[in-house]
Amino acid sequence: MKFITCRHGRRTTWGAVTQDGEGVVDLGRRFPEVADLSAALEVDRLGEARDAAGWAEADFPLSEVTFDRTIPHPKKIFCIGVNYGGRAGEYADPSSSSNPSVFVRFPESLTGHGQGLVRPPESEQLDYEGEIVAVIGKRGRRIPRQEARDHIAGLTLGNEGTIRDWLRHAKFNVTQGKNWERSGSMGPWLVTLDEIGDFEDLRLQTRVNGQLRQDDSPATMAFPIEYQIEYLSTFITLEPGDVIYTGTPTGAGARLDPPVWLVPGDVVEVSVEGIGTLTNTIEDERVS
Repeated sequence: MKFITCRHGRRTTWGAVTQDGEGVVDLGRRFPEVADLSAALEVDRLGEARDAAGWAEADFPLSEVTFDRTIPHPKKIFCIGVNYGGRAGEYADPSSSSNPSVFVRFPESLTGHGQGLVRPPESEQLDYEGEIVAVIGKRGRRIPRQEARDHIAGLTLGNEGTIRDWLRHAKFNVTQGKNWERSGSMGPWLVTLDEIGDFEDLRLQTRVNGQLRQDDSPATMAFPIEYQIEYLSTFITLEPGDVIYTGTPTGAGARLDPPVWLVPGDVVEVSVEGIGTLTNTIEDERVS
């Protein structure tokens, strides 16, 4: 099932997309005590919501909604760097590591499907990074990789947008370049794992203005999604609603020769068959 966070009219709500893909079952109206999709995950009501939505008729067309960030209030947003095949070779030091590269983002840096990705006036180096995003559904610490899927509520998609020159503002620090407001996105929906087979069978593609820029499979990951959960849960408890951006393939704009940055009007699409397509248009930040 596909769960969304959206605005309909003047209301912000959460819901489920009907099987025909045309309508939305308003779960915020049916479960008024559950504030949003983050809360549904935290209090373990997603299964109950799925059962309710399975028998319900649509409350409004999907075409009438404005998408918000799929997980509205993630407590933790982890990002895995240099993970797909060939990524290490894009750097001056191509050596591999026995442990994943990990950094974090703040919720304010991410917007939803169909929303603008914002290029700030301080830099023209806005870049895309298409990613598969895992959402935690079950609390755990020191989770063995063979049990990792049991802790995943579902998958969504992400554009881990980056301001490239701000990655180099300090010697060992990427935080500044990864956390500009609304520079990245998440969506369009959370797809539960009963609709997803082996992660290695997925195909992740990123297009800019229709041109294919990234194309790879989790099968080439140095650190598979299950291992990422094992590793992260070693040092901190993973909680329902936590989010993991699992890595991006080769082909980001910074790696083209010469580099090609996103400009206002560009349309970026991140797609995985069986999950959907996350679409965002680039716009300049409005500064008063």
